[in-house]
Amino acid sequence: QVQLAESGGGLVQAGGSLRLSCAASGRSISNYRMGWFRQAPGKEREFVSGITWNGGVTRYADSVKGRFTISRDNAKNTVYLQMNNLKPEDTAVYYCAATIRAGWDEYDYWGQGTQVTVSS
Repeated sequence: QVQLAESGGGLVQAGGSLRLSCAASGRSISNYRMGWFRQAPGKEREFVSGITWNGGVTRYADSVKGRFTISRDNAKNTVYLQMNNLKPEDTAVYYCAATIRAGWDEYDYWGQGTQVTVSS
């Protein structure tokens, strides 16, 4: 089992930055593909970004390209999401997820989420 714990959320003004962290425990995530998702009130959960096990391939939703950067430190069993130039529409609960599968769509483990609120 993999337990995931997000941190780093908070309230920030538009144009500001936040860095989310996702710390894994229970087992090493070095072989896992990791993803960040978000869910805004009244909306479905959406994919934000993903990264392969060694960081060699990353993927971003169009809405965050050029503003968000995903990275990982397998030695620390942690994945990060650096969010710059935040916009009010980025307001959501952000979740990290882990999968041993090859694709980007199905994840086996989820964290509890961290709230990000961007004020205008």
